[in-house]
Amino acid sequence: MDKKRILLIDDDELITMSLEMIISAEEDFQVVGKGNSGKEAVKLYDELTPDILLMDIRMADMNGLEAAEVILGKYPDATILFLTTFSDDEYIVKALKLGVKGYLLKQDYKSLPVALHAAIDGQSVFGGAIVDKLPALMNKADNPGGFNYQEKDITEKEYEVIQLVAEGFSNKEIAQKLFLSEGTVRNYLSTILEKLELRDRTQLAIFYLKN
Repeated sequence: MDKKRILLIDDDELITMSLEMIISAEEDFQVVGKGNSGKEAVKLYDELTPDILLMDIRMADMNGLEAAEVILGKYPDATILFLTTFSDDEYIVKALKLGVKGYLLKQDYKSLPVALHAAIDGQSVFGGAIVDKLPALMNKADNPGGFNYQEKDITEKEYEVIQLVAEGFSNKEIAQKLFLSEGTVRNYLSTILEKLELRDRTQLAIFYLKN
């Protein structure tokens, strides 16, 4: 069986050594390179073309996000996992936008072998603390600087209704587009207006366009 080749990048040598021990204990993985900066990540990725790049974010010289952007620009199918101490919302959103395959926290190191196997199988992997944040972060990513509909308990389907109302569609047209009955659309609209404390669909359309 061919072992999957892992490149490790972290500016803490002790962490790199620990990760190498954890990964090497798995019979189907091998560490083929190690580095301590984003620039080294780019250089070593070019030289080694590993199956997975496991990389920290906060590093001197060039951070992990910057390195990932360079690597994915050149190798769009690269499998990159971030392993970091920081669950900053800004980092997570940037990582998602870049298209990395995972974002894990170092305190979840015990789940690393499982995450690596999942990534090899083409799955996206996120630590438990990150998963809890994803719905709110995706809302922010879709509405940068705008109103956070999730804070008002607006569901995905309700948000679709809001968008269609703002585009000028009637209840009948919305029902056809969303494969709903007109009565269901009216119920959605009534619930939305109540949640957002608005009077009618005109106010709703204006509210959406402003936000």
